[in-house]
Amino acid sequence: EEVELLSDSKYRNYVAAVDKALKNFEYSSEWADLISALGKLNKVLQNNAKYQVVPKKLTIGKRLAQCLHPALPSGVHRKALETYEIIFKIIGTKWLAKDLFIYSSGLFPLLGHAAMAVKPVLLTLYERYYLPLQRALLPSLQAFITGLLPGLEEGLEVYDRTDAMLVKLSLLVGQQVFYGALWGSMLVTP
Repeated sequence: EEVELLSDSKYRNYVAAVDKALKNFEYSSEWADLISALGKLNKVLQNNAKYQVVPKKLTIGKRLAQCLHPALPSGVHRKALETYEIIFKIIGTKWLAKDLFIYSSGLFPLLGHAAMAVKPVLLTLYERYYLPLQRALLPSLQAFITGLLPGLEEGLEVYDRTDAMLVKLSLLVGQQVFYGALWGSMLVTP
């Protein structure tokens, strides 16, 4: 589909605009620069949402994962989650299922070190875009569960929500598959 779009001059301009927005990450020297770079990328993506495709998705996925690094402040994390939401709205569940590995590598580790203000935003992303994938989640189910487990810490505001999400997930993928992935997750988690 993307190859067909390359004959469209407006799509090529979109690719060039994404490239230009991604260059801003290379020149970022502090966290405020990252928020600015994410804002520029968001604008380009929103202005071209009609294509239902995100060019340079591997590079974008890498940059978003870098913006979710534990050492960065919650403001950068929130802005990155905003970018994920824009992308997920654009590509829909069909493409998200195919590109799950690109976007999940940054998202799954986040819940364990995210600020309290970021955790509900992350869980909303999961509820809106990941749970509807249902069995398409199977290739990354164990990693997804591993990413959710930090939300089950007693006393956390997101405990009940995380628990409900895990119950729903078990019903969506089947309990036998779910518990197999849960035990697999516990075996590899320190």
